[in-house]
Amino acid sequence: MTTAPGIVSPPRIALYEAEFAADPHAAYARMRAQYGPLVPVDLAPGVPATLVIGYDQGRRILNDEFRFPADPRAWEQAIPDTCPVRPMMEWRPNALRSTGPAHSRYRAANTSALDGVDQHHLHALVQRVAADTIAEFRPTGRADLLAQFAWPIAFRVLSALLGCPDEIGRRIADGMAKIFDGVNATAGNHILAQAVSELVVLRRKQPGRDIASRLIAHPARLDNTEMAHQLVTLYGAGIEPLTNLITNTILKILTDEDFSATVHAGGASVREALDTVLYRDPPLANYCITYPPHPVSVDGVQLPAHQPVVISMAACNNDPALGEPGGSGDRAHLSWSTGPHACPARSHAYLIAETAITHLLDALPEMDLAGPPDALTWRPGPFHRALAHLPVLFPAPITA
Repeated sequence: MTTAPGIVSPPRIALYEAEFAADPHAAYARMRAQYGPLVPVDLAPGVPATLVIGYDQGRRILNDEFRFPADPRAWEQAIPDTCPVRPMMEWRPNALRSTGPAHSRYRAANTSALDGVDQHHLHALVQRVAADTIAEFRPTGRADLLAQFAWPIAFRVLSALLGCPDEIGRRIADGMAKIFDGVNATAGNHILAQAVSELVVLRRKQPGRDIASRLIAHPARLDNTEMAHQLVTLYGAGIEPLTNLITNTILKILTDEDFSATVHAGGASVREALDTVLYRDPPLANYCITYPPHPVSVDGVQLPAHQPVVISMAACNNDPALGEPGGSGDRAHLSWSTGPHACPARSHAYLIAETAITHLLDALPEMDLAGPPDALTWRPGPFHRALAHLPVLFPAPITA
């Protein structure tokens, strides 16, 4: 944010530190008290941005593609390749980082490919993967539900939908994890680019009934580079956020006694638990990044040109100006974004998460956390709300 000459700029708040990850809602409350709905932050050391924590301001910005386009090319000219958040923010020829006709072309191809997913087939696929995954750890009576349940489900289901062999998929997932964490992000970007390129070549040679093949066959006639970047977006939206949505929702059910009781008694649904988490702790807490090409005023605050404007879905959803926070059954939150860049795969994500969690609760109804909730660690990073582990205990099956 700009200030008048001779006035010292306010201190920026670091979103990349462990302190922020440990209790982001306390940080949002301090931000509101000090700055209001538009907050000066650093996404990484020396990478300034404005974090939008007001619901009304967030909605207006997300629906104003003219003043707040998603193209970062002018911004990234001053950002070194080694910047840990650059791979999550840099320009790619895809819908997420484009505006105008290019955005329309990429969006149409992606929406068409996603719409080709058979929901009944997807439900059966998730049930099968969930059953196989649980069978791997059930005899031990303990599990890390992030590493042994949520992540394998997101990985296996998404790889199947995209027509991606496991070997390529593992490299894609490894690259994505490095990028989201901002640790070895440059190496992760390289791993990711090489792996998705191999998947494009494979599906051009051997088309199938999968999302990648439908993208290739779409009238948009995406070239290999464009194809690779559509897959980067799909994997980026699929593995890490879906893993975190599943684990954050399981944590909610295990630690909220009233909510847990109603879910197990059938008084509340897993879908309602998902909506509660999407309000309070969405897996992608701060994102939907835009880059105003000119200085722009929002409610009297001047935002500089070519500096990222980041929407905090977590903070906007819980804006005190809205009154009582949204909860189960209420889907007016911004966690799927809104406007021209709203998530086109939300129904698929809901189905995968709901099916996986329901199967887990049915299979392990006596499951509990392996320790106190305050012993859990949240992974640092400016964008995600992600546990490091989710350890649980449950009765092991009795063997003869």
